Amino acid sequence: MSYLDHAATTPMLPEALDAFVAAARAVGNASSLHASGRQARRRVEESREQIAAALAARPSEVIFTGGGTESDNLATKGIFWARRAADPRRNRIVASSVEHHAVLDAVTWLERHEGAAVTWLPVSSSGRVSVDDFAQAVSGDDVAVATVMWANNEVGTIQPVAELSALAASAGVPFHTDAVQAVGQVPVDFAASGAAALTVSGHKLGGPIGVGALLLGREVACTPLLHGGGQERDVRSGTLDVPGIVALAVAVELSVKTQRETAERIGRLRDDLVARVRDAVPGAILNGDPADRLPGNAHFSFPGCEGDALLLLLDAQGIACSTGSACSAGVAQPSHVLIAMGAGDAEARSSLRFTLGHTSTEADVDALVAALPGVVERARRAGAVKSRL
Repeated sequence: MSYLDHAATTPMLPEALDAFVAAARAVGNASSLHASGRQARRRVEESREQIAAALAARPSEVIFTGGGTESDNLATKGIFWARRAADPRRNRIVASSVEHHAVLDAVTWLERHEGAAVTWLPVSSSGRVSVDDFAQAVSGDDVAVATVMWANNEVGTIQPVAELSALAASAGVPFHTDAVQAVGQVPVDFAASGAAALTVSGHKLGGPIGVGALLLGREVACTPLLHGGGQERDVRSGTLDVPGIVALAVAVELSVKTQRETAERIGRLRDDLVARVRDAVPGAILNGDPADRLPGNAHFSFPGCEGDALLLLLDAQGIACSTGSACSAGVAQPSHVLIAMGAGDAEARSSLRFTLGHTSTEADVDALVAALPGVVERARRAGAVKSRL
């Protein structure tokens, strides 16, 4: 199989897998006071220090969670609730229109069930938030929290996080950024970014599925989603996943340490993929910022095709990628990211995302380029027949 879907999940790094297995062989609840519990606690705290050092945070700012979705929900809902409780005027959320559904749906839920007012920020045709629009949106005294992702999970566009964070701080608004796709691909420095909260997910950077972290400034009030034992600063209760946390720390440390080398390698591979896809399929449209984008991301629209059909035809030839469409109840929907960028429904339904990672090779690109012209032709014929029915 040629695996070109690393943005969905990437294989565990061997070092992270070894660390996970070793930690899983040990017994001990990190909240227990006996020797086994203390040993588990030590592994957790050492992992916390590793992640903090790699991402330029303080250890006390690292909150372990069950993954990116939980971290995004904790940041958006928790900061919103805490801010509104302290000042009822703070009832508005500022969010970009191209957020991952973990943020998008959390904000929409707050709007529908908690009466939150929401300012959805538009984006350019490349998927980038306007600094001026953001500055205007956070300028009022009714804003509880602002959230803009570091890098888009579909089209790979990188946002001006430091500028946005500085504007939010000057307006007295906590700024959250979903950095799930960014860590390990671009430099991520929590302190320098100025963000109040930052989301990390293990399985996107070579760690295990089901573990993540929220970097949360010590001074940032955050109402918990979960109540129980009071673990993780009373912000996130629940028995800590010691093996997952240990493996996450190893993956974060290694992916950050090798970030520049990995970005250069997969960036060259991505550029080759883009050039060869354009040669093989004239008319293919590259989506996202052409320069300021994740090194492993290549997102295309193929006019006249359905993205789902392309995906399945490629899958049948042993090539794994992702469609830009979100599927709900078995009915394909156009990508909200592409719609926000100004694409029409047909173009938004015709997209595929190819993403590279630490195991990607030139052979993966070769396989894609060999299969793609025939696959596109079959998908276009099928689309033409469907349109006549």
